Amino acid sequence: AARLAESLRQRGVQRGDRVAIFADNGVEVVVGIFGALKAGAVFMPVNSLTKADKLAYLLNDSRAAALVTTQLLRGIWEPAITHASSVKACIVAGLPAGDGSALMSYEAAIAGATRSPQHAPAIDQDLASIIYTSGSTGEPKGVMLTHLNMVSAARSVNGYLGMTGDDVIMCALPLAFDYGLYQILMGFMVGSTIVLERSFSFPVKVLETMAHEEVTVFPGVPTMFSMIMGLNNLSQFDLRRLRMITNTAAALSERHIQELRALFPQATLFSMYGLTECKRVTYLPPDQLDLRPTSVGRGMPNEEVWLVDEQDKRLPNGSTGELVIRGSNVMRGYWEKPENTARRLKPGPHPGEMVHYSGDVFRTDEEGFLYFVARKDDIIKSRGEKVSPKEVENVLYALDGVQDAAVVGVADDILGQAIKAFVVLRPGCEHREKDVMRHCQER
Repeated sequence: AARLAESLRQRGVQRGDRVAIFADNGVEVVVGIFGALKAGAVFMPVNSLTKADKLAYLLNDSRAAALVTTQLLRGIWEPAITHASSVKACIVAGLPAGDGSALMSYEAAIAGATRSPQHAPAIDQDLASIIYTSGSTGEPKGVMLTHLNMVSAARSVNGYLGMTGDDVIMCALPLAFDYGLYQILMGFMVGSTIVLERSFSFPVKVLETMAHEEVTVFPGVPTMFSMIMGLNNLSQFDLRRLRMITNTAAALSERHIQELRALFPQATLFSMYGLTECKRVTYLPPDQLDLRPTSVGRGMPNEEVWLVDEQDKRLPNGSTGELVIRGSNVMRGYWEKPENTARRLKPGPHPGEMVHYSGDVFRTDEEGFLYFVARKDDIIKSRGEKVSPKEVENVLYALDGVQDAAVVGVADDILGQAIKAFVVLRPGCEHREKDVMRHCQER
């Protein structure tokens, strides 16, 4: 990483410049992250599934000074950088010997720096990363995260998860998204081992690796856990060392929680909620899982959360409203998008501070534990009533044989919006449409 930092500086990358990292999960991504930071730059992870036109947009919007990528993705990044005049350096892993272009080989970059690497000056208010989020509408927005934001978030999450240097973390989550990225940051913070997989497209291969590497921590999302539950050969993998499973991105259904705990009785399950703008927000202590299985818990250490109504009035426990977050983990704002920033960052209860309005609707029970209801934009308005897609999905998951379910609102002349469900059944299970409808009507 220090050698890559020196190569970046030799190619004109300065403090505060953006360095895009466009690659599948691999060592090059990790070196790119820390190399950019050591150069005093801002690292910008980009999902390897991004297409050329979107990559060009991200490079131009951020005015990226450098791109760290791989030869495998050349068909995407090569046309993109021709439309991105800000890119001064393109460092490519796996570049063929004798390539006649002005590109630099990643292997040469980390081998060829000769000067003693120097850390670029930085303070914790400097930007460390820009992570682009697509959102439900409009152009991607660059979430600006300072060193303080990222270190605070990593410390808080490590504080309640209790990861140690003895842990072995399986990361099949994309490093371009914060959930995967923070496995690296939190693991390095305590000296854990991180096992990188390119994806979870082949779950059997990932499970084989988990058994071989004696993985102790498995972060995942509901789709990944659903794929595991659909396997009929899980018992052949020795996963006895697995001590912790974490879930975020979307809440697990009660049924999925029961099945996951039955499959891995020795592992502690953490249900969590977060968003790129804050990294993590809440977690449910495992001892509460039997009492409130569908809750995502309460705020994590070094943070405050509360609910507000549409008039911005703070709500008591037992209410439903928009979640507001206050803490050092809250983003600086959206890159060069002041109007979007103003909709999410608003003055807090103390003079001079800003808090984050999440755009997510939650309800609380009498003890203040949070339950996700919906994105404000996702609420379905049918017959004049507000319907949470998540509540309907939970009902669908309770039907025997349902593996996955998603609910959306569709335009309807009479109802305003009708409720449409997409259902994936487990292999060997058959349900007719009217079976699903009857199950929902009964509930």
